[in-house]
Amino acid sequence: MPDAVMTKTNAAQGAGSAMLEVRDLHGFYGESHVLHGVSLDVRQGEVVTLLGRNGAGKTSTMRAIMGIMGKRTGSIRFQGQQLIGMAQHKIPRLGIGYVPEERGIFSSLSVDENLTLPPVVKPGGMTVPQIYELFPNLQGRGSTQGTRLSGGEQQMLAIGRILRTGANLILLDEPTEGLAPVIIEQIGVAVRALKARGFTIVLVEQNFRFAATIADRHYVMEEGHVVDMIPNDQLAQNMDKLHTYLGV
Repeated sequence: MPDAVMTKTNAAQGAGSAMLEVRDLHGFYGESHVLHGVSLDVRQGEVVTLLGRNGAGKTSTMRAIMGIMGKRTGSIRFQGQQLIGMAQHKIPRLGIGYVPEERGIFSSLSVDENLTLPPVVKPGGMTVPQIYELFPNLQGRGSTQGTRLSGGEQQMLAIGRILRTGANLILLDEPTEGLAPVIIEQIGVAVRALKARGFTIVLVEQNFRFAATIADRHYVMEEGHVVDMIPNDQLAQNMDKLHTYLGV
């Protein structure tokens, strides 16, 4: 990240160490070099978005955090623990939950079975009744096959089952893609409720109008690196620049 961006990030966050610290992260799929020195910070209790065009490296950054990438260099620290070099299966057990864009609902399992399948890795996770309260659309659907739900309901289910595990950092990849406006609004309500409960959330999002309703800060990515960080309360004066970045 350019020094100016890093300085602005630190100033925006104020004192205190970050829950997630990414420094000079490079990532590779085989011979393809897809991340080029990504640096960002996320503090506990924040909602932070990764904005950018398709192919900018947003999903790859999340996959790198989770260790789902062949080769990574640089530093990724979660609550002080270095993730680079850590076995992939150990990363979720630190309390990091990942909801991929494809959701990964198990077609042969019911809603209740999908919710209870992932193991609890830490205390403090939400109960199934609490998840149903957060996502009323799922209420009464416990015996329904997961893939018989609508796209929006599947997204709620994918988020809900991570909340049971005790993860306190949630990575959401394109949670609103392809969803109806009324469902997007419900996802926004849920994210704000999770923030109020103390969850920390990083989400990849194309819809910056939605992102503006839930996020504290926005990192903008281009070609595998972070090019800017915009606090949410400064979005209005940065709209022209954001339009240029996102091509909208």
